[in-house]
Amino acid sequence: MRISVDETRCCGAGQCVLIAPEVFDQREEDGIVELLAAAPEPAQHPAVREAAAVCPAVAITVHEQH
Repeated sequence: MRISVDETRCCGAGQCVLIAPEVFDQREEDGIVELLAAAPEPAQHPAVREAAAVCPAVAITVHEQH
């Protein structure tokens, strides 16, 4: 799995940080998402998928690798 974020779409809701804090963070100055792990560990995949699903701005894209 690889993740990408579109900072221009992010509205700073912070749901991703609450769900997967080891993968996402927010910038102090404006709350925009920061990607901490573009290729998260397999144990983190369910939380990453959930974070992408609940993002109100659809700013997180999950690229599944098979």
